[in-house]
Amino acid sequence: MDDRPPKLNDSDVASRLTPATRLECRICWYVYDPASGDEVEQIPPGTAFADLPDYWRCPQCDAEAEKFLPLDD
Repeated sequence: MDDRPPKLNDSDVASRLTPATRLECRICWYVYDPASGDEVEQIPPGTAFADLPDYWRCPQCDAEAEKFLPLDD
């Protein structure tokens, strides 16, 4: 059995994403909140995680977007 956490592109995780879904970095616990965007990369508020550019990485630890998991709010 595979005990690794699911990647963001896994269908079960991707199916849980909405434009307002907040996601947390598994490495440093940074939370990407679409309502706030990302000042560091000049991502405007209202940008869904799925709409982030391919180059986007965690602004705190530089982890790839695949290291993020949806928060159950």
